[in-house]
Amino acid sequence: MDKGIYCLVLRNPGCTVTVGALGPVKFAAGWHIYVGSALGTGGLARLERHIALAARRDKKPIWHVDYLLTSDNFTIRYAIAAVTAIPLECDLSAAIGGESIPAFGCSDCACGSHLFFRESNPRRELERAYRRIGLTPATTTLMMRERSKGYL
Repeated sequence: MDKGIYCLVLRNPGCTVTVGALGPVKFAAGWHIYVGSALGTGGLARLERHIALAARRDKKPIWHVDYLLTSDNFTIRYAIAAVTAIPLECDLSAAIGGESIPAFGCSDCACGSHLFFRESNPRRELERAYRRIGLTPATTTLMMRERSKGYL
């Protein structure tokens, strides 16, 4: 499988989720963008792991994003990925920027966060961010059913 980087775009109605060592984290209602790397042996198959975890929620969370994927409050709406063998995850995070959840998903780098918040759907903004760092984004719409009530 190809290697690359990706964004998981999740939606939530506003909630507090306990995220591993970060403890309880308050999340505003809206859209959250998680920037991840898929440069390991499985490559972009890592996205399949995230999707399966969100659908079944039967495994113990390992990474920060797993706590969102197993929460009844978060739903994956789509993923945007790009093929690259170069570690550009931090460059993409910088290109996205803006309001973020401090220390989320970035324990192995010097970034302030790899989870960003937007009030409205960030799809076009993310596609532009990929292009700014020289990558061609591919979007996969998941539209998984919301597990929580009160928004679509």
